[in-house]
Amino acid sequence: MDRKLAAIFMADAVSSTAAMEQDEERAVVDIASRLQSIKTAVESNNGRVFNKAGDSILAEFASPRNAMLAALECRARLAAMGNANAMRYGLHLADVLVDGEDLLGDGVNLTARIQSDAAPGDILVSDAFFSQVRRASPCKFDPPVQRQFKGISEPISVYRVKERMDAHLYQADASRTDVAAKRRPNSVAVVPFRTSSSADEDQTFLADGLAEDLILELSRVQGLFVVSRTAANELRDRDPVKIGRNAGVGFVLIGSVRKMGNRVRLSVSLYNGDTGAVIWSDRIQRDFQELLDILDDVVVRVASTVFGRIEQAEIQAAKLKRPESMTAYEHYLRGMELHRLGGVTLDNYREAVAWFDRAIEEDKNFSRAYSMKVCSASNLDDFDFDAAQQMIEKALRLDPEDADAHRIMGNMQLRIHRDFTKAYIHYERAMQLSPNNAHIVGLVAAFHIFNGDPEKGLELLERAEIMDPFIPVWILENRIRAYFVMGKFDEMLACSRNLPFQTRCSRIFRAVVSMKNGDPKRARQLIAATLADDPTLTSEYVRVQELYRDEKVANEIFQLAEAAGLPRPKGTPV
Repeated sequence: MDRKLAAIFMADAVSSTAAMEQDEERAVVDIASRLQSIKTAVESNNGRVFNKAGDSILAEFASPRNAMLAALECRARLAAMGNANAMRYGLHLADVLVDGEDLLGDGVNLTARIQSDAAPGDILVSDAFFSQVRRASPCKFDPPVQRQFKGISEPISVYRVKERMDAHLYQADASRTDVAAKRRPNSVAVVPFRTSSSADEDQTFLADGLAEDLILELSRVQGLFVVSRTAANELRDRDPVKIGRNAGVGFVLIGSVRKMGNRVRLSVSLYNGDTGAVIWSDRIQRDFQELLDILDDVVVRVASTVFGRIEQAEIQAAKLKRPESMTAYEHYLRGMELHRLGGVTLDNYREAVAWFDRAIEEDKNFSRAYSMKVCSASNLDDFDFDAAQQMIEKALRLDPEDADAHRIMGNMQLRIHRDFTKAYIHYERAMQLSPNNAHIVGLVAAFHIFNGDPEKGLELLERAEIMDPFIPVWILENRIRAYFVMGKFDEMLACSRNLPFQTRCSRIFRAVVSMKNGDPKRARQLIAATLADDPTLTSEYVRVQELYRDEKVANEIFQLAEAAGLPRPKGTPV
């Protein structure tokens, strides 16, 4: 028999035996309807049903993330039908045996065990599965729990899906997987570096951090186009010619890094994006204290190759402000590694804050450590707004050209103080300092929509999508807000339906428009699907997210969402 690695999905009907005893014919029809909805969700996410057993269904996916999206869609579909808790779900990644159209083996058996441990409506995933989706997860998870399953010799860590993931700047959540972008002049893609990790230390934090800093520095070189981090992450395992075609760039930088004690070895190669030919390649081994000098050399060589020549003044202007301590820089990179994982589990943010604190302790003048500490801490329940504002103000004093500090200050001015004038100043400055960052452009687009200029917002969203062919869904969904504010509800509905997957925003706005169109039944179905992803969601979420200068817009969305069934916060008077 052949073998293959696959993401295995299993869904099983809840209380089907009891339902059969009460009304067999009705139960059979009901279960068949559920299984058909699940099959549709599986196939719409590029999965294949390979087995059905009574009231359960087994499917395989080449992509664990698609399997995760399918499970979320299944639950939402059943919620719209009136019962989000009608099935339980298990997901696992395993090497399985291929028997014709069927899949067999321990991996399939373990998926069934995981599924059987789930509460009605719950989605449980194995540690092996979680490790593959944690960098681009569409949802958050509860902390892992050790389970001992029958027939499995060792305990298995199992994660429960908690709720949908809200957007954050570093979320690697590409909206597309294979595109051909128009070639841009003077363009380069920096692919996330590979690691040569020692047996006792994972160095992914170093590899991803160095590639990210190269992207930041190169993007500040006037006239040079550098693809965004989202696109670079999506292109990680492709050959240079395919990267050039997908990202629309003329050059591709690929590298690897390894830290051995106080020494660091960096291998970098610049490829022609059309032919795949190596233009130059270098292997550098130096003391870790000289790492930033190495990065500066790489920036100069890349920029000089792309342009033919480049003035030293332009390189100096592109440089990020250096930390005074390389230990602080290493702590910062470790914090960034955890911050990129976002709220997949809240421990990521807590640990990120701890690493940023260590970086600050080593280097009191390291501005980026202050700004990213605030960015991580803002996702925690004990976030101190006043202390955070003081910290961002300090970061900006230390480095007035820190794009992230301006981005975060813009967020604070908008979300906490509702000061649109100050928010605009900081958002615009962030975009000037990081002109190739599609995420920041998308954030500024959202600001203009909230500020009453949806046309400007749509213009910037178009620019962001041209800059990043793998633009994340949370940026694209801002078009929904723009069309709603403009009163173009047909365009809004078409835009929301065309998203790669449905989000809280898309479903809530579809429900609001259904209410406006006199279809409360459809509106309630959409809100039910939203609550399936997050049962604790209330209308307070709408009030926090929809930050329009014109409060009449926000109030209309708020009131219609509640009328469609979005619960009020506990203790709120009716």
